[in-house]
Amino acid sequence: MSSPLTHFDSQGQAHMVDVAGKSETHRVARAAGRIRMQPGTLALIAQGSAKKGDVLGVARIAAIQGAKRTSDLIPLCHPLPITRVAVEFELDEAASAVICSAQVETLGRTGVEMEALTAVQIGLLTIYDMCKAADRGMVMEQIRVLEKQGGKSGAWHAEI
Repeated sequence: MSSPLTHFDSQGQAHMVDVAGKSETHRVARAAGRIRMQPGTLALIAQGSAKKGDVLGVARIAAIQGAKRTSDLIPLCHPLPITRVAVEFELDEAASAVICSAQVETLGRTGVEMEALTAVQIGLLTIYDMCKAADRGMVMEQIRVLEKQGGKSGAWHAEI
């Protein structure tokens, strides 16, 4: 019986998956997550008055850079020729949170779910870093893949 975990060989040793036999297809992944904070911290972000500057602008650049550097951070990820990274932030006043979503695309032989997840997490970590002087109790949560497209397995969408 073979394992569904593709990063292990038949002896249980970790390895990088061989994608040479896969077809190049347009691959897309979308991920999201949020960071909860005190209402006053959210107001600093919304007003652009955080001491370190434009929190969401810096977090967007950090998220894009995170997607591009995923293979440097996750040991068994393939370095990919990313063709697009789009990052958006939404202020959720009712939850006192910032929602980060990222869409990553490539023309390649393996998916970009890890790149989308990394983009979201790095974006949220950057918000934490830029606002920690005002609120050390921020919580990052609900980080997950929302959808993927491309490849042999086709499209997948998260159940809400």
